[in-house]
Amino acid sequence: MFRGALWLLAGRGCVGRGLSTRSGGSTPDWTEKVSEIKKKIQSALPGGAWDPLYDTSHLPPEHSDVVIVGGGVLGLSVAYWLKRLEKPRGAIRVLVVDRDHTYSRASTGLSVGGIRQQFSLPENIQLSLFSVDFLRNINEYLAVVDDPPLDVQFNPSGYLLLASEKGAAIMENNVKVQRPDMAALPSVITMVSQEQESATDRSPSLTRDIRQEGAKVCLMSPEQLQNKFPWINTDGVALASYGLEGEGWFDPWCLLQGLRRKIQSLGVFFCQGEVTRFSTSSSRMQTSGGKEMTLKRIHEVHVKMDHSLEYQPVECALVINAAGAWSGQVAELAGIGKGPPGTLEGTKLPVEPRKRYVYFWHCPEGPGLETPFMADTSGAYFRREGLGHNYLGGCSPTEEEEPDPGNLEVDHDFFQDKVWPHLAHRVPAFQSLKVRSAWAGYYDYNTFDQNGVVGPHPLVVNMYFATGFSGHGLQQAPAVGRAVAEMVLKGQFQTIDLSSLLFSRFYLGEKVEERNII
Repeated sequence: MFRGALWLLAGRGCVGRGLSTRSGGSTPDWTEKVSEIKKKIQSALPGGAWDPLYDTSHLPPEHSDVVIVGGGVLGLSVAYWLKRLEKPRGAIRVLVVDRDHTYSRASTGLSVGGIRQQFSLPENIQLSLFSVDFLRNINEYLAVVDDPPLDVQFNPSGYLLLASEKGAAIMENNVKVQRPDMAALPSVITMVSQEQESATDRSPSLTRDIRQEGAKVCLMSPEQLQNKFPWINTDGVALASYGLEGEGWFDPWCLLQGLRRKIQSLGVFFCQGEVTRFSTSSSRMQTSGGKEMTLKRIHEVHVKMDHSLEYQPVECALVINAAGAWSGQVAELAGIGKGPPGTLEGTKLPVEPRKRYVYFWHCPEGPGLETPFMADTSGAYFRREGLGHNYLGGCSPTEEEEPDPGNLEVDHDFFQDKVWPHLAHRVPAFQSLKVRSAWAGYYDYNTFDQNGVVGPHPLVVNMYFATGFSGHGLQQAPAVGRAVAEMVLKGQFQTIDLSSLLFSRFYLGEKVEERNII
């Protein structure tokens, strides 16, 4: 578009050469101006130095093999693995488009940074195991020559999940998913009950290591819980699961900036703007059952520049939808979900923004350095922040209590009414806590089954997804990025099989529910 304008200006410059005074001599001032214009035009043409009449440095390139919509940690991870796995080096041109390069509203930077393997699905366990190894060896992956090493400040204090009598059965079932051979063992809940009834002075030894998927977690009775963490009130707790290694929290901002720095060094392009439209073409095909379907292919991504009416079309071969809480809207731009209800064409991407609050408080008498990331039976959670008896925490609201996602204002009454009473009950020292600050961020919430969406769309054949993780996308981003890159470059998942997380499950009604959402 801009190249054509430059050629047009070049043609007009030739006319300028004929301008002269009536005596036949050129006006000196005008000659200088024409000469300056000619130099600028010439510099913009092939073979010349780039010093254009119109500065286009803020615009994305006109062509890119892959356009990634969303520059959060998932989008950056996809970009990283595409460049790392490409052959030969420099074969793929990648553009990342994001609305806000300050990341002031990005879910990544507003997260509490937890990472765990205590999930109910093998896929989620494997994703987090891969990611914790990535974090532990982050400088082997993201080091940049002459730049300082990264320190994600990984704190391996573990996760501690508490279950009531009602939730204990679910916790035990989760263990059986993680370790199927436990199905042949006596019920852990029964064993806990028997231990409670026996009065012995032996040291607690009721543990079940969960290693089927590589995770190391132990189940604890209330007595063991009290012995391990004396600051906990075990009232109402029937069972607990505690991560012994590879769980805790880290600095999300460091991971985000580390990925961004690395992929810039690998030649990835960045653009601050908003994707407003896709140019597509369609073709009809017939299934083996004789049903006709329409396949779409995206050819151009229209990017509107930030704080401007200006836009730039970008020709591309493939689009990655990693737009987080807004990925459902991006999918609609490609026509996804706009067909008749009940059809594949009419199946929407069920991802929407859900607002979540994080509160920061101080409590001089609170639990110390051994404190894990704890999730209460009520859903309230907290973790230690630093060394000065400071803590981060919150609680996911019920469906009826879901706040308006139209802004990021914090409801301080929610902490007072819904969070603090549960925290003070479980950790009596928190009765005297003082909230110092709070903020809100977004979950990319999958309303269908609270699990991620990974891989290509079945009808918009060159749109791929990396979204919908409903609160655990940050901790799984390194693994998800590799999975998407493998699907793009190899045509299949290789490191971790994520076939169960494909888009088609929404149409088929096959829920892949994750029970351990915090």
